[in-house]
Amino acid sequence: MSRNDTRDKDRSRARTRAAAEGGRRAGAGGRPQAARNDPPARPYVMAAARIEQVRQVLGEVLQWKYPADAVLSHWFRAHTNAGLRDRGEIAEAVFDVLRHLRRYRQFAEIGAGSGTRRLAVLGLTSVWPRETLDTGLDEQERAWLDHVLSLSTDGLSRAVRHSVPDWLDERLAALPDAESLLRALNAPAPLDLRINPLKMERDALLAAWASGPEARWAAQATPYSPWGIRIQGRPPINRWGAFERGEIEVQDEGSQLLAALVAPRRGEMVIDYCAGAGGKTLLLGALMRSTGRLYAFDVSAARLARAKPRFARSGLSNIVPVAIAPSNDQRVKRLRGKAHRVLVDAPCSGLGTLRRNPDLKWRQHPESLVQLCETQAAILRDAAACVMPGGRLVYASCSILPEENELQVQAFLEAHPEFSLLDAGAVLADRGIEVALDGPFLRLRPDLHGTDGFFAAVMQRAKAVQAATGQAAQAPAP
Repeated sequence: MSRNDTRDKDRSRARTRAAAEGGRRAGAGGRPQAARNDPPARPYVMAAARIEQVRQVLGEVLQWKYPADAVLSHWFRAHTNAGLRDRGEIAEAVFDVLRHLRRYRQFAEIGAGSGTRRLAVLGLTSVWPRETLDTGLDEQERAWLDHVLSLSTDGLSRAVRHSVPDWLDERLAALPDAESLLRALNAPAPLDLRINPLKMERDALLAAWASGPEARWAAQATPYSPWGIRIQGRPPINRWGAFERGEIEVQDEGSQLLAALVAPRRGEMVIDYCAGAGGKTLLLGALMRSTGRLYAFDVSAARLARAKPRFARSGLSNIVPVAIAPSNDQRVKRLRGKAHRVLVDAPCSGLGTLRRNPDLKWRQHPESLVQLCETQAAILRDAAACVMPGGRLVYASCSILPEENELQVQAFLEAHPEFSLLDAGAVLADRGIEVALDGPFLRLRPDLHGTDGFFAAVMQRAKAVQAATGQAAQAPAP
């Protein structure tokens, strides 16, 4: 999904800016210094400053103009004195509000003062013990919070209880055990990493971390992916030596399994049709042992540019990044029928990633889904044309909605009888990965598998008579 980094800054009154500045400086290790002619400053209270900081960020996020992580990044760049702990607490409170926004808004309807401030207070209940938070509240606010926290949610509708819009609740109601799924989507996700198999063995890295400073993060092997490591908490991964040496990357376990479905081989021609930030491209290239040719296609040249440092760290030399036009790209046309394997991780609603991106459920709507499904169908059609006879096509999304997943694949197969559906579970089993699936598709859910919500279908193009010799066609570079 794209992230924009520019937005209008919400201006606060001088008094509240001073309170926020106090919080930032305290987070960096000091308290604000009073100007020589200023009146005596009120006693600094960390909780009061933090409430104001969270309120400011929420004031920008809830305009829904930009993604929440982009708003946070922009706010932190504008408030450079905020320490690492400050940033973590602010982000955690903001994301807690976004997960539970509909329920919190209902609770915030009662009480005096700013509703956004009350949302900030509720978000901080997930960060701090009550006695710490109370130091930033007046007597009326403490009484309000006592009342809110005593309320039962049993009588609320499912949509309000789990804080989803009505249209999304209606769609998820058709899925098995929707209550369990909604509960899991509202829980914070752990941090999943992936080793670079070209440079590192997972067991060796876990053993090194167990006796090093990384031990505090309780790293464990992921249950399905043979390359995955799961960490509790949010350590500064980008400062770790293993990251700087290109030995690890951040990637959800479900996303890692897509590479196993593609199952690339050495010397093949492979296309990652929607490469984005390049996470799956890196794993595909490593599994190919940096041989053959791996095209990283994306319609955004900026996204590919951001992926280049990752490509450089990885040590791979077989990746060819190509910024393509949304349709009728001539470089894509020259690869028709040439690729052994094509991965289409299609642009989608992202609703399977709500644990990490809770604002998506408020930013998406039924009308945007219609446009997304049309885009997915067009991309799948164009990508399929690149698959050689006997080659493999993998369609994937990080959505949990059937219209972006099963229905999309079924429509494609009806229009393209030269492709047949393979059993995803059997493909994974061939790689030594055992995942219990209830059909030919890969369907992953946070409540069942501990991953983000992912979907994938594996399809194979029929072999043409003239391709019976098994000779791979060579394609010109785009």
